[in-house]
Amino acid sequence: MQIILLVLALIAVPWMLFPKPFILRRLHKERFQGHSYRFLGTSEVDPDSEPDSARSRHDDFNFGEVFVHQMIHSIEFVLGAVSNTASYLRLWALSLAHSELSTVFYEKLLLLAWGYDSLIVRSVGLIVFAFATAFILLGMESLSAFLHALRLHWVEFMNKFYHGDGYKFKPFSFALLEDDED
Repeated sequence: MQIILLVLALIAVPWMLFPKPFILRRLHKERFQGHSYRFLGTSEVDPDSEPDSARSRHDDFNFGEVFVHQMIHSIEFVLGAVSNTASYLRLWALSLAHSELSTVFYEKLLLLAWGYDSLIVRSVGLIVFAFATAFILLGMESLSAFLHALRLHWVEFMNKFYHGDGYKFKPFSFALLEDDED
């Protein structure tokens, strides 16, 4: 199953890259087919100088520019997929470290202390195990939850919605308001 998914992922990259530029070129050729004929006779109108002529609209399509634009989007998508995978792998590694650390604390503190017949050794082992569980393991779990929330809010949100094609940020300033009032 893993090999099939890997092959499908590798097939998806050229599938994202190639069809769109060729489809747009075909649609553009169909739309402007037969619109680039020149006027006959001695007309004073030059079709190349008119901004709304079919000739000027026909020359607007640039296949190389569309292909490069699609290539940039494909590369961004692949990098985003790899980044998301690495991010989830970091969360998974933190979860594994949490699991292994809890096993070590249980086996080396609680079970080892429980092997002695002394009530003091058992009490100290139980207290150290409780503090290790409360502070270290719960702290790690809180860190894991925080990282997951941060990942969802920052990485996932920015990949889906943020394009950075808005207007330049101008911070609020009372001095600018006073200048506008004058």
